[in-house]
Amino acid sequence: MKILLLEHPRTVCSERCNDIANTPLSSCLHSGYIAGMLKSEGHEVEIIEGFLDGLDYQEIERRVKAMQPDMLGVHMVYHWQTDTVLYDFLHKVKVKQLSSYITAYGYYPTTDFEDILKQCPDINSVILGEPELTFVKVAKALTVQDSLKKLPGLAQRDDFGTIVSQRRELVGDLNALPFPVRTEALFRLPEVNLQGSRGCYGGCTFCYINPFYGQGSQWRGRTPENIIAEIDDLIAKHQIKEFYFTDPNFFGPGDRGQQRASRLATFLKSRNIRFGIEARVNDIHEETISALVDAGLHHLLIGLESGSDSSLKRINKMTTVAQNERAIRILRKYGIEPNIGFIMFEPDSTLDDIRVNFEFLKRNDLMKNLAITANMLYHHMIVLKGTKAHRDLQMAGRLEAQASTYESVVSLADSKVAVLALIMRRITNFLFDCMAGIWGGKVLEPENAQERYAKINGLLVNQFESTLESLEAGGEFTEEQIETLIRMNEKEITGILTGY
Repeated sequence: MKILLLEHPRTVCSERCNDIANTPLSSCLHSGYIAGMLKSEGHEVEIIEGFLDGLDYQEIERRVKAMQPDMLGVHMVYHWQTDTVLYDFLHKVKVKQLSSYITAYGYYPTTDFEDILKQCPDINSVILGEPELTFVKVAKALTVQDSLKKLPGLAQRDDFGTIVSQRRELVGDLNALPFPVRTEALFRLPEVNLQGSRGCYGGCTFCYINPFYGQGSQWRGRTPENIIAEIDDLIAKHQIKEFYFTDPNFFGPGDRGQQRASRLATFLKSRNIRFGIEARVNDIHEETISALVDAGLHHLLIGLESGSDSSLKRINKMTTVAQNERAIRILRKYGIEPNIGFIMFEPDSTLDDIRVNFEFLKRNDLMKNLAITANMLYHHMIVLKGTKAHRDLQMAGRLEAQASTYESVVSLADSKVAVLALIMRRITNFLFDCMAGIWGGKVLEPENAQERYAKINGLLVNQFESTLESLEAGGEFTEEQIETLIRMNEKEITGILTGY
């Protein structure tokens, strides 16, 4: 069977340029793992990198027409809107009979399958959760013209047009999966992505990692031997020296997680590579970090999320501020300045919480890198369907209607916190928009770049603190005052960057 997998074009508007939680990085290997499984079953598979290759739908249509696939799989990624352009393209595929069966897969369609199937009649089904096993079963059934009615892992319409769904069991042994197929586009990234594990043992209210995998989800890891075999293959065939583990939780739980990471480090050390990981703060143990740094670990993302213990409890982070600070100290001891996940504004934040957050950032010297400072001084908790936060806020009647059914807007409970959030969101979004070309590597840095960035960094920190102090003292801001303050900061940022 001829099968085409589409990574569709995606856009990011300036208002959402700093909203990074639309899909986890681990999803970047969905199509590759599906292709690996399908090829192992003898199918002809092609991946179209519509997003990374910057393709328009006219070119994508040309490629679909050239292949005439029996089945088209679409990795649907939410990019802050209902993707009517994609739906129009899929309708054209059906009308022109370029492919007779279309299925969607990914984090977004797994949760929002009912509305997606209602909005796009041309999509035959949605694969729920881990896509590899279900995709192979669908391909097999279509090949022999068997019924898909009772196939686990699919959401689809029955004979009466009613949407029905059934989950599939999780992949029991990740080692059994063929290595993912990687396109030329994926090899052009600064680091080659790897997936060493799936799931998380945490339970953050805002996170949709475990809801994607389904009820009973748990952390599952590949063995160090299996991971190193893939790395050796990539080194031998492509001379890769830079890797990034896209696992939301690199270590896994408890002592066994630490032991596994230490064993992997012993294998990695002799490969002379560099790599990055993502981890929970409670998994940052000195002995393991030391071994990993010795093996090539050079950057790490940790989800601190807050400097307030009350906020950490509300979002069920199952960590403490003390653990946050301990993790920072350990990482710095071994030469790693961590990248930080931080939710400055969660729905029930008070001014006291914001003050505690800000003092935490100052105390731990976390506001010295412009990109990180801008991200931390404004980031709200994004509420997506399928998460506990969405369910709880919906039951409380706090979700505002949106054009997209997948994402909801929730008003901040404290009106003064909402004012600070609005001001910082507008200013930092303006900055991210200004810096997009530079941070994306498409525009050269200005002369004396670091000096300019330091000035803007100080501007952001001072503006945040002065506004917070005013609100704490009982001050209020009219809409006109807010707009004037924002425009003044935008003008100053522009002047620092341009020298005028």
